[in-house]
Amino acid sequence: MNKKEIIALQKFLPQKNIVIVTHKNPDGDALGSSLALYGYLKKITPSVRVIVPNEFPHYFKWMPYADTILNFDTHKDEATQLLQQADLIFTLDFNHFSRVGADMQQVLETTSAVKVMIDHHLEPDNYAKFVYSDSNMSSTAQMIYHFIEMMDDLELIDEEIATNMYTGIMTDTGSFRYRSTTATTHRIIASLIERGANNTEIHQKIYDTNSYHRLQLLATALNQLVVFPDYRTAYLILDKKSLEKHHVKKGDYEGFVNYALSIESIVLAAIFVETPDENFVKISFRSKGTFSVNEFARMHFHGGGHTNAAGGKSFDTLEQTVKKFIASLDTYKKQLTDEN
Repeated sequence: MNKKEIIALQKFLPQKNIVIVTHKNPDGDALGSSLALYGYLKKITPSVRVIVPNEFPHYFKWMPYADTILNFDTHKDEATQLLQQADLIFTLDFNHFSRVGADMQQVLETTSAVKVMIDHHLEPDNYAKFVYSDSNMSSTAQMIYHFIEMMDDLELIDEEIATNMYTGIMTDTGSFRYRSTTATTHRIIASLIERGANNTEIHQKIYDTNSYHRLQLLATALNQLVVFPDYRTAYLILDKKSLEKHHVKKGDYEGFVNYALSIESIVLAAIFVETPDENFVKISFRSKGTFSVNEFARMHFHGGGHTNAAGGKSFDTLEQTVKKFIASLDTYKKQLTDEN
């Protein structure tokens, strides 16, 4: 986003109806960036709302301003009206309308509002008038910090905004261990702590609130861990029966795929989840080094994301999906085995 666009936005923002939206099944970065931007914009203009496509995990409910979020699935009429009346719509942590789900996508595509995209995923679509896209960024939450900096408003970042930004950056960087975590990221984190973000408390609220059922679900997934040493690949499976048995809640299996990736010498990891409320198998991919799960997911499983973290879906059965995954490994054997 260049200086000319920033000046145009600065003139456009006051006294406008603004809606902030993020992707379906919102994660920590989606929520952290949306709520941080909400807190900032509320200081500039009175009419700001955050709309998410569907429910989000319970361990994010404590976040500042989370109680103001409108769920499109459960409040479709109100959310549709807000989107249709909006002058400006910020789309955060996604770069294609398909990421919000079919119903909300249809509404977004028919609104007359000016669109602003702030996102760090690869291959952005061209629906927005104002675009801030950088796939090298650690998170969209970090981009919100830079956006506020471009607006020359860093002094407006208070404890609530800092807390939401910290949460988004922390969760999308794997607690600051991914390659996208740079020296700049750490300087921003230091600034957020100085502005009131309680790093210890945030970490505890996100990662130290496991339920008995979630740990039992993890045990079930690990019990079905499969490793292919010749391909430096491992995967986990969660079928519908297991999810129902352990009373799964939104976000309960988030991060499970990282256990497979943590195995020594493993380069590619996946988890296949037979979700009870959707007609497809949900897949999460993780990788080490230069092996691109973004390209892998796009090629084979209707997905995409980042080089080392991506998602996908399959409309085949769980068994057929896993077989397809295994069959595809031969094509990538050299890439996988060449990684250090």
